[in-house]
Amino acid sequence: MSTSVLVVDDDPGFRALAVRMLGGMGLRVVGEADTFASATRAATALRPQSALVDVGLPDGDGVALARVLAAMPWATRVVLTSSNRDATTDSEAQSVGAAGFIAKDDLPSGELWTLLTGTGERE
Repeated sequence: MSTSVLVVDDDPGFRALAVRMLGGMGLRVVGEADTFASATRAATALRPQSALVDVGLPDGDGVALARVLAAMPWATRVVLTSSNRDATTDSEAQSVGAAGFIAKDDLPSGELWTLLTGTGERE
């Protein structure tokens, strides 16, 4: 079974692109959210294995959201992303429980697959 993913970004165009990209990678997008609050609700309802989370959200910080998602009982694997390469670092992302950070310009890549699934090979 493919890895389930929640896409969190306030830009509907990026969310649509991410859904197509992740689906093309063989991942199963189970939901979308555009705010910190809606992401928390969606994660609670959907229990995704992974989440692709924008650092900048209109009602909060994606880094703080990563901490919340990673601490959920099912430990959602979070990958932070941003169009700003300097929005955060891998080490900051990992310090809050995320798998890492990847700039939007670097999507899609094998690194994204590895960060979202925790494996080095496509299923």
